[in-house]
Amino acid sequence: MEKRRIAVAMSGGVDSSLTAALLQEQGHEVVGITMELSDCSAGAIKDARIVADFLGIPHHVANFRALFQEKVIDYFLNEYAAGRTPNPCVACNPNVKFGGLLQQAAELGCDYLATGHYARVHYNEATGRYNISKGTDGSKDQAYALYRLRQEQLAHVMTPLGGWVKTDTRAEAAKRSLPVANKPESQEICFVPDDYKEYLLQHRPELKQPGDIVDTSGRVLGRHEGIAFYTIGQRKGLGIAAEKPLYVVGLDAAHNQVIAGDNQEVFGKGIVVESLNWVAIPELREPMEAGVKIRYGAGEAEAVLVPQADGTVQVEFAAPQRAITPGQSAVFYIGSDVLGGGIIRSAIK
Repeated sequence: MEKRRIAVAMSGGVDSSLTAALLQEQGHEVVGITMELSDCSAGAIKDARIVADFLGIPHHVANFRALFQEKVIDYFLNEYAAGRTPNPCVACNPNVKFGGLLQQAAELGCDYLATGHYARVHYNEATGRYNISKGTDGSKDQAYALYRLRQEQLAHVMTPLGGWVKTDTRAEAAKRSLPVANKPESQEICFVPDDYKEYLLQHRPELKQPGDIVDTSGRVLGRHEGIAFYTIGQRKGLGIAAEKPLYVVGLDAAHNQVIAGDNQEVFGKGIVVESLNWVAIPELREPMEAGVKIRYGAGEAEAVLVPQADGTVQVEFAAPQRAITPGQSAVFYIGSDVLGGGIIRSAIK
């Protein structure tokens, strides 16, 4: 590859730091950029700047507080208020990291934005489309979180760690004496310091709205503190004495009800998926077999994708899936490639 001017999204962690070091060693002109998203960003900015100084590369801070508030935090809070369980990283990637940050990289004269994701972005000459494929490290399939990226974004994205495993990343970072080589993994939700329930109460106290816990026939079993504080598949914390274990099987925001049922009722045979984005193909025109992940970290389930007239996709699983959660992303795979994905609207029981 010819030498390029490349911006690296530096989070202050070991992955993005090694990414910057590798690209520099390959002879590219590397520029570090760190996103300022909230008050929690101070540590990331500090560590990224230390690494940039160590490597001798310029470092910029991009203030995306307002964009992050609108596209990620407000979305996060609104989804919980609606009885859905969001994935904030899925919202952040196309709008902030590969939206605002990619634009910032272009303004700095960079050809590409590189990240430390364990996924592979590559051009498929046969289809004329950019593909996202799973990384080599099966325990860190971050291709899932990138499925909403558009073709025009993927054309300017690099993921040098796609062929790496995490243990090698740490070893190579230590070999280069990178200051963050032994830094622990970052927390799951970057803007939630501790418990997400405390965060919801702090920012949306009105979500603490008690209501009924009912069974699937509508019979009242007990009381809840607010539907935002419950998730599909949850067993603990219901406070109901019953002959058999009860789980959260649904959240009804319209009636402010938590729906409880037995373990069998936690399973669904399919899902309806909306807000779709296609990666490996322009669109889905006819039924297709694919592997489907219904949440980050879940295994792939065999399924058939059936396009619907209203623009949604109905996913029919070969075997029932547990704890299907509206608001989470369903990502479709063909082999190691991301076919596309969308947001789960509802489960099909």
